[in-house]
Amino acid sequence: MTLLLQISDPHFGTEQPPVVAALLRLANTLQPDLVVISGDITQRARRAQFNAARAFIKSFGTFSATPFIVVPGNHDIPLYNLYARVVDPYANYQRVFGNDLEPVFESDALLVIGVNTTRAYRHKDGEVSAQQVERVVRRLGHATARQLRVVVTHQPVAAARANDIRNLLHGREHAIERWSQVGVDLILGGHIHLPYVTPLHVAYKNLPRPMWAVQAGTSLSSRVRGSVPNSVNVIDYDASHTGTRRAAVARWDFNQASASFERNMQHELDLDSESLKAPLATHL
Repeated sequence: MTLLLQISDPHFGTEQPPVVAALLRLANTLQPDLVVISGDITQRARRAQFNAARAFIKSFGTFSATPFIVVPGNHDIPLYNLYARVVDPYANYQRVFGNDLEPVFESDALLVIGVNTTRAYRHKDGEVSAQQVERVVRRLGHATARQLRVVVTHQPVAAARANDIRNLLHGREHAIERWSQVGVDLILGGHIHLPYVTPLHVAYKNLPRPMWAVQAGTSLSSRVRGSVPNSVNVIDYDASHTGTRRAAVARWDFNQASASFERNMQHELDLDSESLKAPLATHL
């Protein structure tokens, strides 16, 4: 079994200390093999907010050498400092996370590819270019049959509610088609603070294989969406020796009464199924 913890939209600068402490306790209990942060690390891309994010990530080092994959979100480039937005929009981000805006993590069980979907010339919308799509395609050419193959964007590629269609990633149709052809299993995203799992092979009828969009809510911020609490996703992946690959995507919600994250819902994904059915969602 391999565990991947997806944290999205922490929006440091609006983080809630009890939620931060609870998430660190959860991570300490789960001991994930990889942590993915799918954008909007900060609220306004300020130095102090990135410093808070760095301190949070360093806290993981107190119990394990957990690897991270981090991609920027639209909040991670300056909004009001127009000079910085035009001249060096990722300066504060790169000071903490390094120059690589599209990192890759690979192990025997995982191939996780980050894609920077932010654009300085867009206010909040995201975009994936043809060049970025093909970079992922080339990298997937080296994947093994047993790996869980994951792409991480910030903006979503599929909407669960009609009013979120305007937030969808520009260029997603081409990306989904090409990535499905080369074996991507999951596209992880955030941005809209709404967690859900949706089968892309249902929305896109001509996809050759199953592929899923996995959206995370806001992990730490007070900027929750309606009645949806702070939440994270835990992906449990297993590749059997018979060649069957399965993943369980569990949503963990913050419970204010217990000041802890508790498992709420789980989707069972048969990644290699030829039936192209929707996932089975179980409330826990």
